[in-house]
Amino acid sequence: MLAPVLTIDGPSGAGKGTVSRLVAKKLGWHYLDSGSIYRSVAIAVQNASIDLANISDIVKVTQAMVLEFECGDSLIVKLNGKDITNQLGLESTGNIASQVAAIPEVRAVLLQKQQDFRQLPGLVADGRDMGTVVFPDAGYKVFLTASAEKRAERRYKQLIEKEIDANLAEIKSEIETRDRRDMERETAPLAMASGSLYIDSSEMTIDSVIEEVLNLIR
Repeated sequence: MLAPVLTIDGPSGAGKGTVSRLVAKKLGWHYLDSGSIYRSVAIAVQNASIDLANISDIVKVTQAMVLEFECGDSLIVKLNGKDITNQLGLESTGNIASQVAAIPEVRAVLLQKQQDFRQLPGLVADGRDMGTVVFPDAGYKVFLTASAEKRAERRYKQLIEKEIDANLAEIKSEIETRDRRDMERETAPLAMASGSLYIDSSEMTIDSVIEEVLNLIR
């Protein structure tokens, strides 16, 4: 019997990670943060000082990397045994991740790694192409978005709270650039899967988004 899957797709900064983790916790299901997988590839590429034009070496690093997810109150990600959680949220990591995610050979290697997360009693999968490519047969699909302005404000607030210098205009520009790259790439572009519940979280609280998602499954 195939485990049920809930996919939550959408652009960067829409709240997918927070919503997905809390929904998975409430349901008692497994959780896949595909963004962390791609960001882990970015960190592995940085650690190995690989040029982003060197696709064959990027693919080799992707094949060799060993990832561990530890889901408690927050997500802990280990790359080859080392905790890289603090590096995942860096803008530089996100920008490299968006570029390596556009490489078809990298996506092919990671496809099976992601599908292996599908285990009983169920899986909540969060990303850009969970409902369109990775789990097209998922029984529940959500497309979660928010305006670029709102997403930039949220990211700015997160960085300031962590005492990291940030520029709101630059963050908004980076988000818009990343959105364009994600939507225009040839392989698995960001798109709303057919049959998805569309949620714009711009003016919604996290709790109200979670309630809407849980209502879909109920």
